[in-house]
Amino acid sequence: MKILKNTLTNELNIRTEKNYPIEGMEFIDITPLISQKETFEEITDKFVEELKDKKIDYIIAPEARGFLFGAPVAYKLGVGLVPVRKKGKLPPTVVDYSFEYEKEYGKDNLELPKLSKGDDYAGKRVYLIDDIYATGNTMSSIKLALTEAGAIVVGEGVVMNIKELNNNEKLFSLLDVNEE
Repeated sequence: MKILKNTLTNELNIRTEKNYPIEGMEFIDITPLISQKETFEEITDKFVEELKDKKIDYIIAPEARGFLFGAPVAYKLGVGLVPVRKKGKLPPTVVDYSFEYEKEYGKDNLELPKLSKGDDYAGKRVYLIDDIYATGNTMSSIKLALTEAGAIVVGEGVVMNIKELNNNEKLFSLLDVNEE
């Protein structure tokens, strides 16, 4: 992996797993990175700094590693967190939108839950946070569902962007890499 941009000051500790989750794939494991207290704090603080003036109502975080970053950022900003879950993980009475999309190694199906207190997404300002941006299909699918629900998507951010797999110039990222 070749690092193109790094905004983090602590030592990068990222490991890759070859042939996981399927043969021919190389999985980027951020567990060593976030297990370092100082690095995890820095990641959270950099997202908060980026978002503090955007007047966000909710952080939207896809399962499962998006939860790791979305939750502390939402807490520090004083906004709600909406976890986007895999199909069947949310109670059927609360699901508004379900969508299937292509990943690098197969298909996935996510569901967007209803908000609390009978609220809907119409007019709500939301920001998407995930761990890694590869092809962008996860974020694109979530953005489409949110837009159809009437939300205003004010941006999206990730810890790591694999630049050679996408051309998203509007994406906020802390690390830009090429797979090499």
